[in-house]
Amino acid sequence: MRIRPATPEDLPVLQDIERAAGAPFRALGMPDVADDAPPAVEELERYRRARRCWVADEDGHEGRPVAYLIAEPVDGALHIEQVSVHPAAARRGVGRALLARAAGRARAEGLTALTLTTFAGVPWNAPYYARLGFRTLTEAELTPGLRRIRAEEAAHGLDRWPRVCMRADVPRAGGTFAGPPE
Repeated sequence: MRIRPATPEDLPVLQDIERAAGAPFRALGMPDVADDAPPAVEELERYRRARRCWVADEDGHEGRPVAYLIAEPVDGALHIEQVSVHPAAARRGVGRALLARAAGRARAEGLTALTLTTFAGVPWNAPYYARLGFRTLTEAELTPGLRRIRAEEAAHGLDRWPRVCMRADVPRAGGTFAGPPE
C-alpha cells in the first residue's frame, strides 16, 4: 500500500470510494447517510491544492485509490474532515495508514492533535477511532471550530444518530497509531 497526495485525476475516484463506503450504513438503518452525496470535485480540489488530501493505492489496483482522507487545521489541530475506505480494501490498515500520514502533516505544521467528528455507535466509526487512541471530547472541551463543525453537521441532519467529537495527540516523530487492522 502506498499513501500519496491526491492528483486531479483521482478526484472522481474519491467520489466513487465515498459512495461505496457509505453503502454499509444502510444495513444499520441509516439510509440517509448511505445516500448522502460525496464531496463535490471542486471541494476535493480545494483540499488537494492545500496539500491536505491523501489517497491510498493498494497493490494490484494499478495506482487507483482505494481510500482517501481530507483534513484542515481547526483551532490548533488537524481536523479530519473525511476518511473513507472502499469496502473491498477494509480491514487492512488503510485508514490507520492515512491517519498516520495526516499526523505527520500535523506534526510538520506544529499542530499537536488530530480531531474528528463521527457516529458514536457505528462500529467502524467512534469505537474504531477509540482503538487507535482517539478519545471522546466532553461538551466543555469543544473548541469554537469544533462547535461550528457540529452545528453544520446538525443542520445537515446528521444528529438523528448520536455523534461525538474525538481527539488524539499527534504521535511523536516515528510514532504511529496503534490498534488492530480496521
